[in-house]
Amino acid sequence: MTKATPERRKGRQLPTAEELRIWRDFIETTDVLRSRIASRLQSESSLSPGDYSVLLALSEAQQQQLRSSELATQIGWERSRLSHHLGRMERRGLISRQECATDPRGAEVHLTTAGAEAFRASTFPHLRAIREVFVDALTPDQLRAAGEIAEALRTHLAAPHPD
Repeated sequence: MTKATPERRKGRQLPTAEELRIWRDFIETTDVLRSRIASRLQSESSLSPGDYSVLLALSEAQQQQLRSSELATQIGWERSRLSHHLGRMERRGLISRQECATDPRGAEVHLTTAGAEAFRASTFPHLRAIREVFVDALTPDQLRAAGEIAEALRTHLAAPHPD
């Protein structure tokens, strides 16, 4: 796989027709993948992908709780989006929110027993869907290449970019 060099990136201001075709294929395919996985998760567990992300983060956290600001950062959401979503999850009994003991302006999000059970019940069907929809479609070499591409994109996006 040829890696993009700074000279190659600076040499063109706009992507070529072939680069645009690959970009569109990538975006459209990832949209379909996300939609299929989300649909399976919802139908098999009644959890949305957002619910699953929150429950996963809380299940992995120390004492199964996180400050809401840490949770937002961890799952890559804006705090206002998270706040609205947590309200819906709290009404369903999946999480609880409590004032932070060390900072009254902050809130701690706790995984409830019902939330932990919903997460446990959804994990196997969710992982099976990932296997069937994504992993099984690729050869081992393609899967490795997909991992390399994801890592390259993450590294590129994490680097500071001039505006």
